[in-house]
Amino acid sequence: MQLQGTAGIDQTWLDAIGGEFAKSYMQDLAVFLEQEAQQGKNILPPTEMRFNALKATALNHIKVVILGQDPYPTQGHAHGLSFSVLPTVKPLPRSLNNIYKELKSDLDIDNKHTGYLQPWAEQGVLLLNTVLSVEEGNANSHQKRGWERFTDEIIKAVNAQDNPVVFILWGAPAQKKAVLIDETKHLIIKSAHPSPLSAKNGFFDSKPFSRSNAFLVEQGRTPINWQL
Repeated sequence: MQLQGTAGIDQTWLDAIGGEFAKSYMQDLAVFLEQEAQQGKNILPPTEMRFNALKATALNHIKVVILGQDPYPTQGHAHGLSFSVLPTVKPLPRSLNNIYKELKSDLDIDNKHTGYLQPWAEQGVLLLNTVLSVEEGNANSHQKRGWERFTDEIIKAVNAQDNPVVFILWGAPAQKKAVLIDETKHLIIKSAHPSPLSAKNGFFDSKPFSRSNAFLVEQGRTPINWQL
């Protein structure tokens, strides 16, 4: 069984990691997702949005990776980009509110009018979760089903790029991915996760946005316009 929702993945990704889809672990994942759906569970985000991070940002255009954990488990929120929500969603998720508080403190940018981060993705910000699906209302329900191995391959593919990239790793699960990244070539920014439970433990005042842009400019790359 093949995973659904892969139509539209950028060719640069298919060239680098397309072989993963034929491997047994991904076929096992496809079977699991099909069984969950057959049991009447609502799997988020919708199938056609599952790989949106790989559709919105070509591998060779990546400047920044923001690594999340799993999609928002609330119907109508997740659309395949980590921390982002669809344009109609109000109020914004609390983690995203905290990201915006830090952006305001860091660069005096106010994005509270929208939670839709697609413009970041189009500039080369890979908004990636380590797990790409979740059961509605049941956070972390699809961990250890194969997604982590797949997203490790994504991180390895970015790491192998010639251009220097910023990896923003928020929270312990994301920080474990640092072992996949060559720090002599890329910049790793680690801090606490922006969720209300942990943001006060080092997320606030970590200045990830200005630090990312300073590194990109230093490397001769165009900085990200974080204003939405």
